[in-house]
Amino acid sequence: MINRDGYTISLWQQHISAFPLGSTLQAHVYDVIIVGGGITGVTTAFLLQEAGFKCLLLEAANLGYGTTGGTTAHLNTLLDVSYETIGKNFGEQVARAVAVASANVIGFIEKMAQEYAIDCGFKTADAYQYAQNKEQDDALASQATAATNAGLDVGRVATLPLPLRCTSAIQVKGQAMFSPLPYLYELAKEFENIGGVILENTRVTNIEHKGKVEVTAGEHTFAGRKLVLATHIPPGINLLHLRCISYRSYAVAARLAQNDYPQDLYYDMEEPFHYIRSQEVDGEQYLIVGGEDHKTGHHENTNLCFRQLEAWVNKHFNVLEVTHRWSSQFYEPVDGLPYIGQLPGEEEDVYVATGFSGNGMIYGTIAALLLRDMLLGVLNELEMIFDPNRLKPIAGFSNFISHNADVAMQYVNKLLPAASLHLLADLAPGEGRVIKYESGKMAVYKDEGGELHSVSPVCTHLKCDVSWNSGEKSWDCPCHGARYNPDGQVLNCPATMALEPLHVAATVK
Repeated sequence: MINRDGYTISLWQQHISAFPLGSTLQAHVYDVIIVGGGITGVTTAFLLQEAGFKCLLLEAANLGYGTTGGTTAHLNTLLDVSYETIGKNFGEQVARAVAVASANVIGFIEKMAQEYAIDCGFKTADAYQYAQNKEQDDALASQATAATNAGLDVGRVATLPLPLRCTSAIQVKGQAMFSPLPYLYELAKEFENIGGVILENTRVTNIEHKGKVEVTAGEHTFAGRKLVLATHIPPGINLLHLRCISYRSYAVAARLAQNDYPQDLYYDMEEPFHYIRSQEVDGEQYLIVGGEDHKTGHHENTNLCFRQLEAWVNKHFNVLEVTHRWSSQFYEPVDGLPYIGQLPGEEEDVYVATGFSGNGMIYGTIAALLLRDMLLGVLNELEMIFDPNRLKPIAGFSNFISHNADVAMQYVNKLLPAASLHLLADLAPGEGRVIKYESGKMAVYKDEGGELHSVSPVCTHLKCDVSWNSGEKSWDCPCHGARYNPDGQVLNCPATMALEPLHVAATVK
């Protein structure tokens, strides 16, 4: 089992051990430094190293720590942002280009799995999307027409292979599924085999431009000619934080009583929608269902999201046992397409890939292939389509990461007055809460032993107040999606600094 960016453990992270690092840090200047050890970063590093660049991959925790370890791993051209929306916002030609790129990614992952004999359970499948009332029928019909115009192989079906009630449904050919972490690990191993270097537990805290890009991570400084931020959302302060909305999505894995696991991908038309598939992991078959999405930090009881999802699964399937439940984060771009390319407002040597909606496996791989072409100077029509600079920078934004100087706090011991301890008296073990006292606020978590963990609730990114995530036992920022553990240590970008530690006068039992 490997660590992840939350309290719960995903199916994938439960069934894999720590990545066996095999590379040695080299003293020279790197051609490209890639930050982030998920599918975007690892695939980008592999492709660039294969193309002749000398690459260094930096990961703040461990490979597969974040959303790649928490995905439900649908490989689909039937994207979360519909081709109807993409067509309206960008035109039908762009919709067709996105559909082709998505299909090419499925082929690329299949090719990698075959070429390197990756035991990741890759399997081709169909996708089914279904409606359950007249309003959904009309919406599905419009989306099906747009998907057909974009080039997808779409057909109408009267019934579904699963016992799910529907009033109309479509079938889309050319989809697939896999286990993401065995795939990620093998690409990382191949990256090392051809000379690439990976450093885990190396969080980037500062970036400067001094002819080359200088990246500070802990006590180390690394130099590179180019920098790729494959961190899901770029760290620090940047225009893209105002153009990407962070969401939490929930998933459960279960064993079924009658071994009647779905062989394809399924999506309903609810809001938020549910997504269904199965996967064999270590010889055991699992049903995997996701849903209950909401904006990060905007749900008071995230445990309720898990309960509602489990109730939905039990309603539609003969469940023997729910084995895993977890949540993960994704970022929704305001106009429907990811931002892949040069980071707005930055030097030309900094690249970014973000805003993948719920299709990180597809768009993360598209990003890697596109960034390779961009750094090689190869013409690619997707460069203009996904250009982050389609959004004009706002004057006055500070250089990303450098905001640390503005928000740095003195880490001093502050005490919650003893007279205010009654505010914590009803705090249950395992519960967190932001409390007000006198003229201040404090974010307090009581662990299972009754010990209090208290930090400032002010997010170090742009100073919004964090909220408690009961399902993942984390402090989540509702503004831009930064997340922290109960002791205030950073779990997710865009924050790069921990929450300020505070102290109460005593332990409250």
